[in-house]
Amino acid sequence: MERAVERFSPIVLSIVRIMTALLLLQHPFSKFFGWPVATRTPELLSLYWFAGAIEIFFGALLLVGFYTRTVAFILSGELAFAYFMGHAPRGFFPQGNGGEAAVLFCFIFLYFACAGGGPLSIDAIWKKR
Repeated sequence: MERAVERFSPIVLSIVRIMTALLLLQHPFSKFFGWPVATRTPELLSLYWFAGAIEIFFGALLLVGFYTRTVAFILSGELAFAYFMGHAPRGFFPQGNGGEAAVLFCFIFLYFACAGGGPLSIDAIWKKR
């Protein structure tokens, strides 16, 4: 069992990176395009607009695994900032202030910043050359 888990662990890292990026991309797509669920449209150049721009640009880079470590580090910081600016003022505990997703994304991105993008990434393809 241990060997099988170790064998598939790099692939699972890539799959988790891809799924996390897809989940993150729902947020800016909702903000800017009303898809998959319409949310409030951000005012141009507002903090909410910049958060969406960061999420859509770096989320796409994370999805394909391009400069994964740097991109993930930036996204981790952006989500930490989002948590402390948008959620923490509403209460201490993430469950009560609606910040569970922001905290979870922040730490998953921090993990990707350390672990990389896995074998199914542009980074891995470049490394092989």
